[in-house]
Amino acid sequence: MDLILKPYDAYDMAAQEDRSAPRHPLTIAATLRPSGATGFKTVVTDLSLSGFAAQALTNLHAGTLCWLTLPGLSSLQAEVVWNDGNTIGCAFATLLNPAVLQSVVDRCS
Repeated sequence: MDLILKPYDAYDMAAQEDRSAPRHPLTIAATLRPSGATGFKTVVTDLSLSGFAAQALTNLHAGTLCWLTLPGLSSLQAEVVWNDGNTIGCAFATLLNPAVLQSVVDRCS
């Protein structure tokens, strides 16, 4: 029996695998805009192929869609996965291209 993956299943599997990929601790000024709300300035503190962590003293709940804008890149869609009251963790809707990730790391490290 062949296993057929739906697109979101493939992403979920890849994202879980990429959670073990290197996370890059950074300090990058960025803008975060929750769906249906005004964007606000934030600082990205961790970046990987599948997501990021950012400072956010907000009540953004898991499941909230948002858009992250990093310097030199167009907005990246993400979903809030966790919020500890000071920092949020988000998963990108589409995995970052490794070359894009490396470019950001090189510029911002």
